Amino acid sequence: MAAANGLVQYADIPDGRSFLGVPRYYRHSISVLQRAVSTWNKQGNIKFSINFGDTIDGFCPKDKSLWAVQKVIDEFEKFDGPTYHMFGNHCLYNLPRSKLVALLKMPTDSDRAYYDFSPCPEYRFVVLDAYDFSALGWPHDHPVTAAALKLLDEKNPNTDKNSPDGLFGVDRRFVKFNGAVGKEQLSWLNDVLQDASDRRQNVILCSHLPMDPGAVYPAALMWNYDEVMAIVRRYNCVKACFAGHDHKGGYSVDSHGVHHRTLEAALECPPGTSAFGHIEVYPDKLLLVGSDGMADTEMCFRSSDRAAL
Repeated sequence: MAAANGLVQYADIPDGRSFLGVPRYYRHSISVLQRAVSTWNKQGNIKFSINFGDTIDGFCPKDKSLWAVQKVIDEFEKFDGPTYHMFGNHCLYNLPRSKLVALLKMPTDSDRAYYDFSPCPEYRFVVLDAYDFSALGWPHDHPVTAAALKLLDEKNPNTDKNSPDGLFGVDRRFVKFNGAVGKEQLSWLNDVLQDASDRRQNVILCSHLPMDPGAVYPAALMWNYDEVMAIVRRYNCVKACFAGHDHKGGYSVDSHGVHHRTLEAALECPPGTSAFGHIEVYPDKLLLVGSDGMADTEMCFRSSDRAAL
């Protein structure tokens, strides 16, 4: 089994509200994580945990960013197994990519923030870097920053590039707090899925940004979700995509039978409540068992797509 934790977005600041007016409980979010880790350890049969990004909040004072990230990491390290991390936009508001890769101990041999692992022979988990191509986290004079800002100028007429005003449908995704999977990573993903298919493995994709319009509101979609899913659809091995970013959570099944589950955020849990869960893995389905604010979700595979286990 795997442990799933939504967005912590910890900051040692008073409670506040999102731009939509939703309450945010910055200090309490780490209490949710502490309860999650304690629950997972008591359960005893959970092999690893996944942190879906936004480890700290963008309002975290910049002189406390390193301290706050380390505080959250320290809580994850109390879990009796490995934790796999990814970037979220709030992480990149606070610290550069290169610093985060090291702090989050991503299992890569470079500064890249995408990787895969197999907790058992039958399954492979693929962690994407949804901000590989973005205006966040790279130096201001970096070519990626310039190219991402150029794309935003072409797609978003607003002076404030974090605003989707005047954009409609899935075009609302072209805002600065989102990003995309870059070309090199797309090629890598294709190679990983080809290898997984050859090995008859079931694949679970993990990304901070959601990749299906049915599982998220449009302004929270990955910029090039369509390119990623076009690669996914070349193969039958991907069974589910898990994501964060949209705090209210969501769920859909796309036209190819891939399940998309956006996880509810710990940040928006009032004191005394929680949002975390664990995933039970079966040959023919996944079962997300949630607590409090995270809904249970059964994800059955299409019979024709099941890997031979």
